[in-house]
Amino acid sequence: MTITETTSAACRHFAAKLQFETDPSDVMADREAGRSFMLIDSRGEAAWQQGRAAGAIHLPTAQIADRAREVVPDGTPVVVYCWGPGCNGSTRAALAFSLLGYDVREMIGGFEYWAREGLPVEDDHGPVVRAADPLTAPVNGASCAC
Repeated sequence: MTITETTSAACRHFAAKLQFETDPSDVMADREAGRSFMLIDSRGEAAWQQGRAAGAIHLPTAQIADRAREVVPDGTPVVVYCWGPGCNGSTRAALAFSLLGYDVREMIGGFEYWAREGLPVEDDHGPVVRAADPLTAPVNGASCAC
């Protein structure tokens, strides 16, 4: 493979990742910018009750094929998440939505990194306050500039 072929393959690979993946801080930035999408928590009931990204909609992966159309209007972009980087549940959820024709992106890092970055979390009783973990997010409100 030539350098040009390698560069071209790398460009296609990374462009595709950015088309189909997002991360917690970008999801929050998209919300704050008023971009229209639905954030879907694909975990089970016990996990949902334990805590979730504020404003997320609960639709477990096993129910997507049967319930997506009643929960997510056609044409609405979807961002899915599950527990975290050690879990492929969000990949399964993204596949289920894509099989139904939705524009879907997977939130890498999942709920774990959403919470660790200090983004809004809620449970059945209301907001859950968490400080940002300095290993995952700037603690002084500064951008990571990535």
